[in-house]
Amino acid sequence: MHVLLSMVVVLFLFSVFNPYSFAAISNEECLECHSDQELTTTREGEDVSLFVDEKILKETVHGELECEDCHGDISEIPHPERLKPVQCQDCHPEVFDVYKTSIHGQDSIKGIKDVATCQDCHGGHNIYSRLDPRSMVYHLNLPNTCAQCHADPKLIEKYNIPVGNAYQLYMDSIHGRAISKSGLLVAANCSDCHGSHNIKPHSDPSALIYRTNIPTTCGKCHAGIVAIFEDSVHGKGIKNGNSHAPTCIDCHTAHHIQRVEAEAWKLDIIKECGTCHEKLLETYRDTYHGQVTALGFTRVARCSDCHGSHDILPPNNPRSTLAKENVVTTCQKCHPGANRNFVKYDPHADVHDKEGNPLLYYSYKFMHYLLLGVFAFFAPHTCLWFYRSLKESLERRR
Repeated sequence: MHVLLSMVVVLFLFSVFNPYSFAAISNEECLECHSDQELTTTREGEDVSLFVDEKILKETVHGELECEDCHGDISEIPHPERLKPVQCQDCHPEVFDVYKTSIHGQDSIKGIKDVATCQDCHGGHNIYSRLDPRSMVYHLNLPNTCAQCHADPKLIEKYNIPVGNAYQLYMDSIHGRAISKSGLLVAANCSDCHGSHNIKPHSDPSALIYRTNIPTTCGKCHAGIVAIFEDSVHGKGIKNGNSHAPTCIDCHTAHHIQRVEAEAWKLDIIKECGTCHEKLLETYRDTYHGQVTALGFTRVARCSDCHGSHDILPPNNPRSTLAKENVVTTCQKCHPGANRNFVKYDPHADVHDKEGNPLLYYSYKFMHYLLLGVFAFFAPHTCLWFYRSLKESLERRR
């Protein structure tokens, strides 16, 4: 009994005078070493700093935590040289469950070391609230954070990352410039389109950037436009699951979205319409409007001027810009004097369509053969005239 009592007393005294055994290890004790700015270790042949700035740490979202709350395998000081990776999922299980389903999480499960982890995006000892301008995931900072991987040529080549220049394209886009030049918090950044913890490949039907989901994704910011688009022939096609129907990125692209007032964009969009409407583009190019745009001028009617842009409807719809009741008004946007006779002009007339445009077809054939006849007559005439002129010129010289 006396022996047992003595052991209890000894253990009590040991716990009091040896805080490393039973008492929690305080941050102050950790910082006795980690406040040294020159403290480093070597990992995979590179020097890694082990310095922890106490002032910064206390201002972070984890400022009230103890070191051992994250580094749970530390039970004594000095601790082992190699510690286990911090397990963020111990405190953030729901977020981690979402992350595991993402493209990053799936690659992490496969054992790919270069994949983005919690620390890569949020930081280590410098994790601030996403609303804090110092945070790596603050709205204006996120593109640079994503660029750590998506603008690294070695990683892009190693893992065959699609759109390897996505960061450069984005920074030169209307969204990127709004972020970097104007500091607009309402401008779309990477997570607005791709998600944050739930990033999926574009081939995944649950991805925000899956083809049929793109209008909803863009509609988070462009609600008014997407409402109009969904009622159009293109929007209804997307809603019905038609993966071939054009969506936002077909006309505006994904990362390199430009202002619609840009001259280059106005000309490029004509070609884009032609990727689906090849025959209509061909007949448009035959017209005055089409030939002028082919020369690089935009002050003539383009596809959207007649058909609309987000609100394209079939001509038999009373709300269509090409409906019988509206077509005069549509033409009057450029031609104030337009009337019913004026709108009989066919902007997509096909000279090869014998059944659809017989008058135009035979007129074309007549002019075609007339031209051939003119050349057939005047070619020999010119040759004979040249021969006679040459002969007379030689005779005069004699």
